[in-house]
Amino acid sequence: MTANDPTAVEQRLDALTFGPDGLLPAIVQDDASGDVLMLAWMDREAARRTLTTGRVTYWSRSRQEYWRKGDTSGHRQYVRSVAMDCDGDTLLVRAIQIGAACHTGSRTCFDGRDLGAVVGDPE
Repeated sequence: MTANDPTAVEQRLDALTFGPDGLLPAIVQDDASGDVLMLAWMDREAARRTLTTGRVTYWSRSRQEYWRKGDTSGHRQYVRSVAMDCDGDTLLVRAIQIGAACHTGSRTCFDGRDLGAVVGDPE
């Protein structure tokens, strides 16, 4: 079986735990820098497309449609790896990001948005 074998893909999708709304969060990390770029949502079909096409696909909760990062903006994401967490209810997508990841034009959705939390001391 190859990575793109339909049976193997379905087995990997069966290992995921989608929420009551049919979605799970996908954290996207820059493959080169390790920066967290964004968080978005996937349903089973978006996860299938992400695993089988080499481009990251999401489910837009606001528009109720699939979207591939960059189809309108040109700021594309190319899959390098996809891993599930220990519960199978969150994905970590490592990607090559072309252009900005955030719809505001920032490199990441977290640039310049620090909330000023008290820093803990492990000592």
